[in-house]
Amino acid sequence: MSNTGMNMRGKITFYEEKNFQGRSYECMNDCSDMSSSLSRSQSCRVESGCFMVYDRSNYMGNQYFMKRGEYSDCMSMMGMRDCIKSCRMIPMHRGQFRMKIYEKENFGGQSHEMMEDCDNVMDRYRMNECQSCNVMDGHWLMYEQPQFRGKMMYMRPGEYRNFRDMGMSGQRFMSMRRITDSC
Repeated sequence: MSNTGMNMRGKITFYEEKNFQGRSYECMNDCSDMSSSLSRSQSCRVESGCFMVYDRSNYMGNQYFMKRGEYSDCMSMMGMRDCIKSCRMIPMHRGQFRMKIYEKENFGGQSHEMMEDCDNVMDRYRMNECQSCNVMDGHWLMYEQPQFRGKMMYMRPGEYRNFRDMGMSGQRFMSMRRITDSC
């Protein structure tokens, strides 16, 4: 595979121990359960692309965005309570970004269409929270606090009627950011 092709796909290497020690597992796509390859993963290197990593299998639990770089101690760097158990590669997106956010579950309450990052839905749209959304174009990160802070959730194109089905019970999202191809 050419270097250009690899950059389009992404590559991440997980290590059992901190500081890139112990057995390793190389991944170039989604992995719903790494336990068959590694007993645990406490550090990683992202050689190309962007990934979401999760502290539970099947893309559940706390999520963390990782772009090119070295992460020598995932547990302390990201505040993880457990090691990485699954990962999802984020495909590069070229083109426009569009997402419609809704104040209530099941696309209820007031709504607003977004094409740019929003650092505070309360300030910009006078919405107390976002509890459902429809991602029409692009890939987005939603954050529980304004200014892109707190727990995050990866949103790819699709309809999200409520966030509880994604393991985010009681979660409110107050800021949203596009995942650009600069990963």
